[in-house]
Amino acid sequence: MRTAFAISAFAATAAAHATFQELWVAGTDEESTCARLPGNNNPVTSVSTNDIRCNAGSKAAASKCSVAAGDVVTVEMHQQPGDRDCSREALGGNHFGPVIVYLSKVDDAATADGSSSWFKIFELGYDSSTKVWGNDLLNKNCGKQDVTIPSDIAPGDYLLRAETIALHTASQPGGAQFYMTCYQLTVTGGGSASPAGVKFPGAYSASDPGIQVDIWGNGFSEYTIPGPAVYSG
Repeated sequence: MRTAFAISAFAATAAAHATFQELWVAGTDEESTCARLPGNNNPVTSVSTNDIRCNAGSKAAASKCSVAAGDVVTVEMHQQPGDRDCSREALGGNHFGPVIVYLSKVDDAATADGSSSWFKIFELGYDSSTKVWGNDLLNKNCGKQDVTIPSDIAPGDYLLRAETIALHTASQPGGAQFYMTCYQLTVTGGGSASPAGVKFPGAYSASDPGIQVDIWGNGFSEYTIPGPAVYSG
């Protein structure tokens, strides 16, 4: 059964690329107004280039989205630009993998280049008891994933980096596919916390067990999400 799935995954490699496109803030649809949309829906495959920050060909968004510390934002992914049809999977083709979200404090979210430190605020990997991946839930929820903005972080501008990693061909070096979009935020309220972070590139290694991994092998049962621990406040 795993072999059959693996064959179908390789066949679907180019058939189901996608992009995080929209953002909801406390239940309000901000559409793509603060999303730095990439040039196309292709994945990044190298963890050692600056494209791993906010994707290839991305440009400053039209505006910033105002978010209160402690609020819930919802990132939304779809396969084609502007297509929010829930009858189609957000990321199809057996592109199984985790969903990860980071924040980076910046002086101006409209001009920041992503070289500042990033701290992780959300991750959803693999549930071995149900065999459900984080991005399986994206597909079941019309591409949407809720994420809480930490209530204690300092106010100001941030980049929010939403990412899913497709692992269907990740058994080979360079086979993992990274799909990410950065959103431009202004966080209001909050406290004074300035969480320690990591840099992109640098946070991930191509040989990390959550990046080069055979999810189809008979010995696969647990998954290690790459990157730092989630900031707990």
